[in-house]
Amino acid sequence: MKKYLLIILSLCAALGSYAQTDGPLSLFSGLEYEVNAGVNIGGTSPIPLPAEIRKIDSYSPNLNLQVGTTVTKWLGVDHRWGVAVTLRLGTKGMETGAQVKNYGMEIYQDGKKLAGRWTGRVHTKYHSQQLEIPVTAVYRVNRRFKVNAGAYVAYAFNNGFDGYVEEGYLRVGDPTGDKVVFEDGSRATYDFGENLRRFQWGLQAGVSWVAYKHLLVNANLTWGLNGAFESSFKTISFGMYPIYLNAGFGYVF
Repeated sequence: MKKYLLIILSLCAALGSYAQTDGPLSLFSGLEYEVNAGVNIGGTSPIPLPAEIRKIDSYSPNLNLQVGTTVTKWLGVDHRWGVAVTLRLGTKGMETGAQVKNYGMEIYQDGKKLAGRWTGRVHTKYHSQQLEIPVTAVYRVNRRFKVNAGAYVAYAFNNGFDGYVEEGYLRVGDPTGDKVVFEDGSRATYDFGENLRRFQWGLQAGVSWVAYKHLLVNANLTWGLNGAFESSFKTISFGMYPIYLNAGFGYVF
């Protein structure tokens, strides 16, 4: 993570230096450069909630930091429309607790794996460190306010989706299989991290406002469209999609 963060920060510094000098980037007209940082707030969730999830007991978005740089090419003489390419590095994650019924599950108990349908409480921790590249159309509403919309691709170089179950029972194989009960504080763990996708893609829409001279604040909503898990993963029977709002600040050159 530190290595990729240093790469992003070095690139941001180089862009800022070239944008303010007579370096090679100054040869291109209509280009605007930004460096920004923020936090990701959201989760990886089925839309809508399936019947298996009966109640959400808890939710924590965690502290998901993000840094990046954006280059915008403004078009035409009035610079109303533009195309922006962003390179950003960030973390997406959450922790949730829920009550479920007939929820697809593979758990580990005393070194053995049991698969079937779980009814009871389930606690999940998700995290993903990603390199993300959005390409968006940008419209400048006025001198200080602009909006963007487009698509993004991402590569996750570190994934995790794990947790534990408690206060319930597992029907081995299917809803009519043998019943394995967990009570009196007993738990069993699970780990689906290896089944998460490395490559993701989706949509982005956002706004940006220049608050003071070169200082801007922004917010971007990203919505994954190809699901968090690989298509071959069938334990969880419904699709789950990463949906995150990034809110932060930046510097425009």
